[in-house]
Amino acid sequence: MRPQRIVVALMAIALLVAGCGRDSGSTGTEETGGGGSTPAASGNFGDLTGVCKPGNAKSASAQGVTGSEIEVGLVSDIGFTKNPDFVDAAKVFTSWCNAAGGINGRKIVTNLRDTKLTEVRQRMLESCREDFFLVGGGAALDGLGVKDRLGCLLPEFPAQVAQTANTGSDLQLSYGSSAAEGVNPYSGFQDWLINEAYPGSKGSVGMITGDSPITKVMGDKMTESLTAAGATISYSDLYPIAGVSDWTPYAQAIKAKGVKGLIYFGDFRYLAKLEDTLTSMNYKLDWIDANANSYNQTFLDGAKSSLGTQNNVLDMSGTAPLDAANVPAIKQLKDLFGQYAPGSPITFQVLRAFQSWLLFAKSATSCGDDLTRACVYNAAKKETAWTGGGLQAPLDLSRPQSEQTRCFNVQQATPAGWQTTNFTPNTNGIFRCGFTAYKYTQDFGKATTLADVGKSIDDLK
Repeated sequence: MRPQRIVVALMAIALLVAGCGRDSGSTGTEETGGGGSTPAASGNFGDLTGVCKPGNAKSASAQGVTGSEIEVGLVSDIGFTKNPDFVDAAKVFTSWCNAAGGINGRKIVTNLRDTKLTEVRQRMLESCREDFFLVGGGAALDGLGVKDRLGCLLPEFPAQVAQTANTGSDLQLSYGSSAAEGVNPYSGFQDWLINEAYPGSKGSVGMITGDSPITKVMGDKMTESLTAAGATISYSDLYPIAGVSDWTPYAQAIKAKGVKGLIYFGDFRYLAKLEDTLTSMNYKLDWIDANANSYNQTFLDGAKSSLGTQNNVLDMSGTAPLDAANVPAIKQLKDLFGQYAPGSPITFQVLRAFQSWLLFAKSATSCGDDLTRACVYNAAKKETAWTGGGLQAPLDLSRPQSEQTRCFNVQQATPAGWQTTNFTPNTNGIFRCGFTAYKYTQDFGKATTLADVGKSIDDLK
């Protein structure tokens, strides 16, 4: 593969995990909070009270903690993808939190660990030397740094995890679709698609997957889960992860196989091009699973000419959507972005990241002056009905996600934007909760544990 093709292929892998990049003027340098000039009235968010507040903290109680500051690491591929979602979320949260008094008076300082896709280990080793915690980030090749993170006993509350070695790893509290180890977190959404909403599609489901290790595993997992649910996979194909110049052969194959429901794993910009080709051939599917990384305006703009024909849907995996008018936390988040990052969009990745910051701040505040990694991590694990102030369907963080029932909620792409479709919610009017995720029978690998690096939870201080 020529060097240029390698770069394009790596870009596609990164964009698959983190969504489409866009140049927002971010320099990729260290981000620090406290950007607001007008102090917030309180540190309450949604139905959470006292997330951030003034105090008299004085101790230098742990690495990265002084009497006045807390250094928190933020992992991101921003130097490669130019995608500022995680950085935007960190900027808005820390600006608001610090204006409200910080963590018992300590200001949060965010150290951006720009992995540039391939420099995961280098940035993780830096974080091990300097940071108190990792919060609100994610990298496409995150499995490369997980042993180093566990070796230095660095906990993380990530916004997104990607590789099997890091998904559900120790000293990590993550939630949502990317955090599920050994189960299909989309089982409820999948069953709704083929059994309730579009039962006629069950006998002809297609799948098109980017030809990379990450996406191929996703496709293999979904094939097992769909087959176990009684669906028939009538078409399955790989496309070069760097994209193709002409999607006609793929569209023709989809049409020839009579595919009625299509699952797509890859860069959503290419999905928009495939849909344009299908539409030009006058072929309309019952549904297309665009996946949650498409929950942004960039996809809507790219697929604009096909939105009136193709039915794009996605699962938010229990994350409240932006059109949830009855959720005060959504309005508050929009207001905070308007104040601290005007013009920056709120994407699915932003919604996930902001919840991670909330979990960290609430847990850290509860520790008082004696702020340690063990205290924050253990406090977070005591949350048995975590909702991120209303941004998330209730989750029991004291138990592995693979052992509890889950929630889903469906968004549909329309010319007017992403909107909630009719999927019969049963919780808070925006989620359907109670399904048990399908457990894979094949061995797709395991998450890294403390024991793998010669450590135990008792070593966390």
